[in-house]
Amino acid sequence: MKNFLSCVILILFGAFISCQESAAKKINGTTPVETTQVSSSKSTNDGPVMTFNKTSHDFGTINEGDKVTTEFSFTNTGSADLIIVDARGSCGCTVPKYPKNTAIKPGQSETITVSFDSSNKPGMQQKSVTLSANTSSGREMLRIKANVTPDPIKQKQRDAQAKARQQN
Repeated sequence: MKNFLSCVILILFGAFISCQESAAKKINGTTPVETTQVSSSKSTNDGPVMTFNKTSHDFGTINEGDKVTTEFSFTNTGSADLIIVDARGSCGCTVPKYPKNTAIKPGQSETITVSFDSSNKPGMQQKSVTLSANTSSGREMLRIKANVTPDPIKQKQRDAQAKARQQN
């Protein structure tokens, strides 16, 4: 019984280690062309680099139901074409509009427009947009925040629902 238990633990440990190595390869894996560029580079400015005019925006106090937008401008300050593959908001209320799969040349500037819908989002809201690009880190993060003043009618409904839940 002890031998059986020892074997099971040993197998699980081996599987855990091999899974971690496989995951690290997936995260750090690059195409052969990128590997060549990275290994032959000596400067930290090789490849595409996103330089933003700002990485966060505060909408201040807005009313529940307002739809607000802001723009984040950026420049490719690197030495290779920049390509944004994906941009995702942290929730459905935060929607980015970006130059998808478009080669942005070194020195070229573009914008990312982020819209926030404050419907049913009372109180302090902090959201993010994650950009997946061919930069050295692979990900860039933009943040927005707003203090959403509750709609009085909707707040009464929420209060009534909370009170009903407490009574049950």
